[in-house]
Amino acid sequence: MQTVRNRKTSKPGATQTETVRDVATLRAKVREWRLNGESIGLIPTMGALHEGHLALVKAAMRTCDRVVATIFVNPTQFAPSEDFESYPRDEADDIAKLNALSTDLAFMPNVDEMYADGFSTSVSVSGLTEGLCGADRPHFFGGVATVVTKLLLQSLPDRAYFGEKDYQQLQVVRRMARDLDIPVSIVGVPTIREADGLAMSSRNWYLSPDERAVAPALYKTLLEIAENIDRDGPCGKAIDAGSTALAAAGFGPIDYISVCDAETLEPLERVDRPARVLAAAYLGRTRLIDNVAAG
Repeated sequence: MQTVRNRKTSKPGATQTETVRDVATLRAKVREWRLNGESIGLIPTMGALHEGHLALVKAAMRTCDRVVATIFVNPTQFAPSEDFESYPRDEADDIAKLNALSTDLAFMPNVDEMYADGFSTSVSVSGLTEGLCGADRPHFFGGVATVVTKLLLQSLPDRAYFGEKDYQQLQVVRRMARDLDIPVSIVGVPTIREADGLAMSSRNWYLSPDERAVAPALYKTLLEIAENIDRDGPCGKAIDAGSTALAAAGFGPIDYISVCDAETLEPLERVDRPARVLAAAYLGRTRLIDNVAAG
């Protein structure tokens, strides 16, 4: 078993997160740490950091000597009609939050650094990406797989940490890293929730006060579906009841509610193996996603 150094003694007096914006400098820092025999954890983010992101940083700190958080709003995972331009950005606040945890490094490239002129390569993961969020956002997972592949190759971490809130994304990244033989462990971290159950998300900023009061109904409904499936058996009846409950609460349109195999994301008629209940639905103009374990 790998021994993680005491971060306080291995980095005496360190409090400020170092910020780098180019791949060459990132690789130089990683090379320096590797020469010292230190392990590296990576947390890919699009910024607008909240306690969910910080839970990933803390998980990395428990198991790695050095921690790198990346902040990059990736344009290739947004369709032209989506919210790339308005996506929440607050670099100063993000750095302050990373400083408070003594995160080692923040990699904050611009678009030209990540996608140089003439960039023409993409990474596609079939199967896992075609249902759920991939059905309504067919561009999304190609953008995610491509940028995460680049970040993993740029930093070559021992472990990379992703939240279970974005469960389909987590499974896509796991499959991509496995299929491409990228030598990294992909670590899922449980969803961090507000006190009322709403999964923490940067897009929660879009919710009006009235919508914010309704939003926890998504999590409550998923728990009810999981409970009813366990009790009643077939999934369809519980899913229909959940869809009716969400619509009555004010959600709409509902992109999907589905019960899927926890690894392959294959839709299930019955929960006869580890499964997840997953949903995506609009509340006003905000698209919320969430999932819970079932079975």
